[in-house]
Amino acid sequence: MIEHSLQIDFADDRGLQEQLREALVSSILASRFLPEEALPSCRNLSEQLGISRNTVALVYESLRDEGYLVSRPRSGYYVDPRYHPQECEQEAPVIVHQDATVNAPEWGELFNVCPSDYLTITKPAQWMKYDYPFIYGQPDAELFPMEQWREASRKVMGGTRDHHWLHDLVDQDSPMLIEQLRTRVLPKRGIMANSDEILLTLGTQNALSLLSQLLFKTGIKVGVESPVFREAINTFTLQNAQIVPHHVDAEGLALTEASAQCSYFYVTPSHQAPTGIGMSNARRQQLLQHAITHNQIIIEDDFDSDTNIEPHPRPALKANDTCGRVVYISSLSKALSPGLRLGYLVGPAELIDELRALRRLMYRHPPSYIQYQMAHFLAQGHYETYLRRYRENSAYRWSLLKDALDKYLPQCRYNSTRATAFWVEAPAEINTQRLAWRAAHSSVLIEPGVNHFLEENAPQNFFRLGFNAIRPEAIKPGIIKLAEALDKELMRSQQN
Repeated sequence: MIEHSLQIDFADDRGLQEQLREALVSSILASRFLPEEALPSCRNLSEQLGISRNTVALVYESLRDEGYLVSRPRSGYYVDPRYHPQECEQEAPVIVHQDATVNAPEWGELFNVCPSDYLTITKPAQWMKYDYPFIYGQPDAELFPMEQWREASRKVMGGTRDHHWLHDLVDQDSPMLIEQLRTRVLPKRGIMANSDEILLTLGTQNALSLLSQLLFKTGIKVGVESPVFREAINTFTLQNAQIVPHHVDAEGLALTEASAQCSYFYVTPSHQAPTGIGMSNARRQQLLQHAITHNQIIIEDDFDSDTNIEPHPRPALKANDTCGRVVYISSLSKALSPGLRLGYLVGPAELIDELRALRRLMYRHPPSYIQYQMAHFLAQGHYETYLRRYRENSAYRWSLLKDALDKYLPQCRYNSTRATAFWVEAPAEINTQRLAWRAAHSSVLIEPGVNHFLEENAPQNFFRLGFNAIRPEAIKPGIIKLAEALDKELMRSQQN
C-alpha cells in the first residue's frame, strides 16, 4: 500500500531530499498511510526510487525530528498517531453541494470601477518559452547574483544577530536600508535626502497608487506624456483624475496652453517611457519653472535609474528641485528581479508622513525580511557589482540589436538613445498588432505600441523591442524572422 503511494518522478532542477520530503509530507497530511503500517525501510525505499540510502535516511530523520514520524526500535518508522484520521462516534457533517448561481449576488452591479476594462500592456504568461522574446522589463535571470543574494540572506539569518525582521515594523522601514538609499543610491542620481524624506514601496506602481490616492481629487488635471506608461494612467484614472496628454518630441514633453490648468505632472525624464527619449536640459528647466509659476507638483518616475546604460546619464530632475515640488520614485528590483517588488519614494517629510499613514492602512510596510536582505546586499557592495555587470551586458545587447535593426529592418525607424528598449516605427501601413501576431507564429515576441498612446486615432505602426530577456546569440536570428514577418505584412497591405 505504502509503496504504491510513493511513486515519484524526480525533477532534475530540484534536490532529491526536497522532493522526497515533499512527497512524504503530502502523503502524511492526506492520510494516505494506514495506521500502524511501517514505512518502507531506508534500503527498500532507496532501491524502489533509485536514490541513495543516505538520502532516504536523512529525510526520515528530519520528519521524525519535526513530529511527522515516530521511530520504533527494530521495527522502523511509522506515521505519528496525531496524523491518523480519528474515528468519531458523532455523525459526520453533511456537505450539501449547491448551485453557486442560486441566490448569488450580482457582483458586476457592486463594482465601483472595473479595472479589467482598462487598456493595458499585456505579456504572454509563458513568454520565456518563446525562442526570441524581445520583451521589455524582464532581466536575464541567468545574471542574477544568486550566491551574493544567499550571502545577504545568511547575514540576516545569522544566529548571533538581532533578528529585527521577525518583528512587525508597524509603519516603519528598515533603518539600514533607508541609510543605504540615502548615502549610496540617491547621491548617484544627484539627490540628497534625509531619512524622513524616504518611503519604501512595493515597486514604482505601488508608489504611484499611494500618491494618487493621497493627492488626487475627482476631476483634478494631471499632465502626462503621450505615448506614456499605460499603467500609470490606469492608476490615476482609478482616482477619477482628468488626464491631459502632452506630445513628446525629440526633447521630451512639450508644454502647451493646457499645461497651466494641470495640478500635477507625471514624467519620465531620464528615458521617456516608452520612447526612450531623454528630456533636454532646457525642457527640464522649463518644466520646473512652470511648476513654480503655476503652483504644480511633478511626479518623476526614474524607472531605469539603475539600468541606465548612457555613458554619462543626466542627474534626476529631482536633483535640480530647489522648491520641493518634485516627488521622486524609483525601484530597487527592476534590474535585480522584478519579482522582489521593492521600490522607494522621495519627497518632503510632511508628504512622507501622510503616505506612511496611508500605507499602514493598506499593507503596513514591505516585507521586513526582504528589506533587511536588500540592505545587506547593498552594504556589502554586491548590488553595485551586479549593476556594473548588468550595464555592460545591456550595452552589448543594445549594440547587437541596433546592428540587426540597421541591417535587416532598414524600413523601420527608431530612437538611437541608449535606453532600456527600442521604440520602433514601422512603415505607416503596418498594423503592429497584426505584425506581433504573425511574428509570434515564428516564436518571436514583440510589444505593439498602440496602447501607449492616448489619442483617439492612435498610430498603429509602433512597437517596442526589449533586449534583456532574450539571449544575445538569439537577437540577430530573431530580427531576421521579424523582418520576414514584416515583409509578409507589407505584401498583404499592398494587395489590399
